[in-house]
Amino acid sequence: MTQQPKSWKEISPAGVCWKPATDYHTGDWRTFKPVKDPAKCTKCLLCHMVCPDSAIKYNKQTQDVEFDYDYCKGCGICANECAAKAIKMVKEGGE
Repeated sequence: MTQQPKSWKEISPAGVCWKPATDYHTGDWRTFKPVKDPAKCTKCLLCHMVCPDSAIKYNKQTQDVEFDYDYCKGCGICANECAAKAIKMVKEGGE
């Protein structure tokens, strides 16, 4: 009998995850989410570089920075590090 691997929600605190974050959505951990002000964004991509979840991407077709809320955990690092102050953290569902 083969045992099914546990989902990320079943891993004990401080447990080791054996799958990459791209295998499951972790965005439901959020209380706050980043929202970009397009008028202030300089598209420097610093937010992309500091995001620990790779949840910020540059879309070549639209030539814009986009948040992937399926993976964003709402840590706020992007907003804190944005030199242009183009990202603010808002309460989930309150935008």
